[in-house]
Amino acid sequence: MSDQRSEQRSDQRSGRRPVPFRGGGFNPVPRRLLPWLVFVLLIAAWQAASSASLLPALFMPSPAAIVNALIELWLNGTLVEHVSASLKRIIPGWIIGTGAGLAVGLAMGIFSAARAAGLPIVSALFPIPKIALLPLLILWFGIGEPSKVVTIALGVFFPTVISAYSACDSVPRNLIRMGQSFGLPATDIVRKIILPGAMPGILAGFRISASVALLLVVAAEMIGAQYGIGAFVLQAGNLMQTDQLMAGVVLLSVLGLLIAWGLGMVERSVLRWR
Repeated sequence: MSDQRSEQRSDQRSGRRPVPFRGGGFNPVPRRLLPWLVFVLLIAAWQAASSASLLPALFMPSPAAIVNALIELWLNGTLVEHVSASLKRIIPGWIIGTGAGLAVGLAMGIFSAARAAGLPIVSALFPIPKIALLPLLILWFGIGEPSKVVTIALGVFFPTVISAYSACDSVPRNLIRMGQSFGLPATDIVRKIILPGAMPGILAGFRISASVALLLVVAAEMIGAQYGIGAFVLQAGNLMQTDQLMAGVVLLSVLGLLIAWGLGMVERSVLRWR
């Protein structure tokens, strides 16, 4: 402390100014009120434009009309019926696709033989729109739930494989060489170096795969389902019930936010070491 004070006095005598600290590392500063403020302002502007008849109710219903539609759907049980039907497809499809994709992606990231064998297949099949395979999957698994679950699992599988493989490949090689130089077994290198280093990329892939699962369940329900958010949105659009259609869109947005919030909690718990 005395040395720092003496340095400050010498800087003041010589007229030099202390250099400000610049090592923040681009750490994000929490702005808890700003997102809510932007959201409220957008909703208020939307409602004001609807009240002033700038937005036709048939093409863009007001937020108040959408809220009333949501309340009506909740009271008559339609909301719970469609949301529960979609969740029964998303959850098993995402779990199956994520588990298989994580196993294949980690194998490709760790073993050279698995990478050489799997990378061409993944690169060839990943660009195919998985919803285009739904008619074929219906022939294989029937019109019921298995075909929709398999469609979601396929859509989730490939992003998970790529994210896990890329995350393992991005782990610094000097850390792996350091563990090898200290004589660590291969299992310890994978468990203590590769997996912790790859976990941020893997969890980021989970966010992408969850969004893909949500998109695919809506598309699959629009093609061949009686219940589900996708089937409800399609039916409301065919009947020109735009308030209920937008209510379904709001449901999808809320469901996506809840999934992102849950994955964020998992990420904060797993990546506490950062």
